Amino acid sequence: MTAEKQNIHPKSGTEMNGAETLVQVFADEGVDSIFGYSGGAVLPIFDALYRHNEVMIEEEAVPINLVVPANEQGAGFMAAGYARATGKVGVLVVTSGPGATNAITPIKDSMADSVPLVMISGQVPTGAMGTDAFQEAPVLNALGPCAKHVFLVKDANKLEETVRTAFEIARTGRPGPVVIDIPKDVQNWKGAYKGDGNLPIRGYRNRLEDAKKAVISDGKCAQFFNLLKNSNRPLIYAGGGVITSEASEELRLFAEKYNIPVVNTLNGIGAIPSDHKLALRMIGMHGTAFGNYAVEDCDMLIAIGARFDDRVAGNAASFAPKAKAIAHIDIDASEIGKIKTAHWGHVGEAKESLQRLLSYGKDFEKDYSRWIEHVIALKEKYPMNYDRKSKLIQPYYVLEELNKIVNGEAIISTGVGQHQIWASQYLDFIKPRRWMTSGAMATMGFGLPAAIGAQVACPEQMVIDIDGDGSIRMNMGELETVINYDLPVKVLLFNNSADGMVRQWQKMFFGKRYSGSDKIRHAKDFVKAAKADGFKYSKRVTKKEDVAETLQEFISYNGPAFLEVVIDRDANVYPMVAPGSTYQQMDTGDFIPSRPTPVEKDEFEEIIESDSLPDAF
Repeated sequence: MTAEKQNIHPKSGTEMNGAETLVQVFADEGVDSIFGYSGGAVLPIFDALYRHNEVMIEEEAVPINLVVPANEQGAGFMAAGYARATGKVGVLVVTSGPGATNAITPIKDSMADSVPLVMISGQVPTGAMGTDAFQEAPVLNALGPCAKHVFLVKDANKLEETVRTAFEIARTGRPGPVVIDIPKDVQNWKGAYKGDGNLPIRGYRNRLEDAKKAVISDGKCAQFFNLLKNSNRPLIYAGGGVITSEASEELRLFAEKYNIPVVNTLNGIGAIPSDHKLALRMIGMHGTAFGNYAVEDCDMLIAIGARFDDRVAGNAASFAPKAKAIAHIDIDASEIGKIKTAHWGHVGEAKESLQRLLSYGKDFEKDYSRWIEHVIALKEKYPMNYDRKSKLIQPYYVLEELNKIVNGEAIISTGVGQHQIWASQYLDFIKPRRWMTSGAMATMGFGLPAAIGAQVACPEQMVIDIDGDGSIRMNMGELETVINYDLPVKVLLFNNSADGMVRQWQKMFFGKRYSGSDKIRHAKDFVKAAKADGFKYSKRVTKKEDVAETLQEFISYNGPAFLEVVIDRDANVYPMVAPGSTYQQMDTGDFIPSRPTPVEKDEFEEIIESDSLPDAF
């Protein structure tokens, strides 16, 4: 038998309908879980999945797990949680019309945070399209601006290649969500299964190939290390691209090899262990004071898989004001130079780029010990802190106690709001893909369904959703999904009877006019709601002295668990860099020290003021 014949798909030539073809490509792509809600326009797909799984069970093979959410938005965030926790493509299937439009938010959310998804939406038959048919929605037009790519399959002969190509686009380059809109008549069409083949997307593949071939030349490596040699205060700025590229180990080796401190973005949490001696944690609007001050003081900024977004560089012109050189590595060419001019840039994967620089610079040495002493002093002088004497439950205290229990090992998902930022500030993350949050879109309701997706993907891993009373309401129906699938997800709810982050902004910038953000009149009993959905462990903590013991009980519980903690409703997020302000103008609150403006001369004045970089390349 020839090698060519050996590679023929075992089902090549088998007659299948369109829905069966779709499910078979799922199986070929290694899909083990699908998150989806049925409906008239996807009944053939759900039926094909059912029959596929029957065969798998008969053959003692592993079927494709189907998780049915409370609504389609939940399905999208579950698929995103699955993808964020594993790096694999998350898959969701929704019906036409409202099914597809309910999924717009998680698709846009995943696009903004570069999460690989494939969404299948059912569509009315091709002959009925454009007639305002029952449950018809213009998916191509509605989701086109929100996704990495959208396919509308009208030619059934191209369905197989389209699905395979969608997975290729979703996972390659800068990952993102791909939508395939499949009319019902295409799902019912019958034809021979080919077993291979993709669509001819030549331009996209050429760009990918160019990026793969773009190994950093010796000349560019020399330029980089010349800049590094002439720098006294280099700083690495790591973003989510480091995690997407599976480059965390290379980042750690790079930082340790050259003794360069590291700051990270919200989505870059876990790129380097947060307890590492070189880690300065998150920077930006709610970054650590010491991390933000390090950005103020550095003379060379090395951005890796980060994009200088407005929550990091709110005042772009004054971001890293003493940096005479900015080096930027990113898989997306459009990001380099978009916000800040890059004096040295490279378009490529973070992993391969760092490997290349490490290889070229194996003999490079420079003593940055004085700079390291400086950043260590910043950490000691401007640490995270809060009112530790308060009799009310402070959210920071709860997270510090939780941190002692989970030790940076749990997968943490969050909703959006104050609780999200407190978690990013006070929890440790020692590995990548342990932190999941809605970054660029900041979508309330993300936390619970994303935790479900992560738990499905990582059944042996502890998964905790840290949520707020405002955010969890958005997708609270997914509590039932946790119970339906007997998932040991832990839900830790901070209740301050408010949309806390909005309330904080109203307090700081709108004269304490709490319009629409105050939920003190909302009488929802979250504990009873969780019990009604089937949580056998569902408790509320209102006393500070009960926090530590109850947290231990909550985490140790064998199964799904829900814990509501009633916190000080006036607890705020600090530090806070107001929109358009510089890091030097950062508000650190009453318990985190702030640096005088202008910087007073101290034992580090010489290193702060010395600038010896050459002209930028």
